[in-house]
Amino acid sequence: QVQLVESGGGLVQAGDSLKLSCVASALPFGNGNFAMGWFREAPWKEREFVAAIRWSGDNKYYADSVKGRFTMSRDNAKNTVFLQMNNLKPEDTAVYYCAIGGSWVKLESPNEYTYWGQGTQVTVSS
Repeated sequence: QVQLVESGGGLVQAGDSLKLSCVASALPFGNGNFAMGWFREAPWKEREFVAAIRWSGDNKYYADSVKGRFTMSRDNAKNTVFLQMNNLKPEDTAVYYCAIGGSWVKLESPNEYTYWGQGTQVTVSS
């Protein structure tokens, strides 16, 4: 059973930074054949893609709304991914989730991911 635990959320002001972490209890699908993604869900909105990486490679993919402000990174030894969020805006307010899916998934599609964390709240005040 794969468990994902996010942390690092909080209440900040516009322009501030936060760094989210997501630790996986195990890595599924074998031989790095998976992808990890960050998604967010704001009240009354659908869950949306933020960033992702295929574990076998090093390319990161970002939603247009966060490009240049958010950076995804990882620590292979600790089964951990991070999301550095700079210049936060009120519209970034949401619950942020990390997820794991097979490396074949369409990275932007939350429906294709298999394992999800419980989420961490990020609130940005203006």
